[in-house]
Amino acid sequence: MSRIVQIMHRTEYKYDRKIILNPHHLMLRPRDGHDLWVEDAFLRIQPDAKLRWYFDTFGNSIAEATFDQPTKSLIIESELFLRRYATEILARQGGTHNCPYPFDYSDADALDLYPYLTLQHAGDINVLDQWLDANFVDRPDSAFLFLKSLNHSIHRTLGYSGREEMGTQTAAETISKGVGTCRDFAFLFMEATRRFGFAARFVTGYLNDTAGGPDAPVGGGSTHAWADIFVPGEGWIEFDPTNRITAGSALIRVATTRTPQQASPISGSFDGAKASCLGLTVSVDVREADSQT
Repeated sequence: MSRIVQIMHRTEYKYDRKIILNPHHLMLRPRDGHDLWVEDAFLRIQPDAKLRWYFDTFGNSIAEATFDQPTKSLIIESELFLRRYATEILARQGGTHNCPYPFDYSDADALDLYPYLTLQHAGDINVLDQWLDANFVDRPDSAFLFLKSLNHSIHRTLGYSGREEMGTQTAAETISKGVGTCRDFAFLFMEATRRFGFAARFVTGYLNDTAGGPDAPVGGGSTHAWADIFVPGEGWIEFDPTNRITAGSALIRVATTRTPQQASPISGSFDGAKASCLGLTVSVDVREADSQT
């Protein structure tokens, strides 16, 4: 089964005087795959910009926007029409899984996955281990169920709180504060799984939060973040500790990176004597089309 999803993502920067925009890099177009197909994509930018498309080191689609006129604002609107398919892992979450835990990656996989196996903040190990010992006690001997249990542990013991400021907390900071955003939870999950020998990467995208009620997912209305973990025989599997989602079709991937810092949807700078940014407004609207196949 597949669903057509329409996504409107609007970002607006306002400045207190006219400035010159330096090149901006936009990570807004998903990569096609067997689980996600781009039916159509539109990108509207004010002021007018010249676009150059390329792939980054992870294979993500990047648009470099260059500008040739001064402006007091920058508006970027991305409209996507995506076909999202249910993955096999989603269809059989309650079924059998072949990979035990603990396990060893094959030599070939370990070589390819090496950049994703190392903790980004090695100084957090003691705090992370103490938290895991106290809060992650259910550790099944199946890799998939092991990761699912860890996903639930983060969701159960930490509180979600939105934050407008850019940046991602370290694992130790999230544990100490007891609260975090979706990107903080995703990064904590990544560091924890790396501690257990899993390869983990950061995912940025959107959340299909059209479902209502008390169990509706949180983190919609903006970009969303979660983690991918590589399990032998299963491949990369999505885990969203913010919403306790595993391989959920509600997760709409745009890009994957090794670290959260590499996953900014929009990055760039400006030149202007004594100019400052008055504010940033971001809105994301996700809607499902009526047709299903």
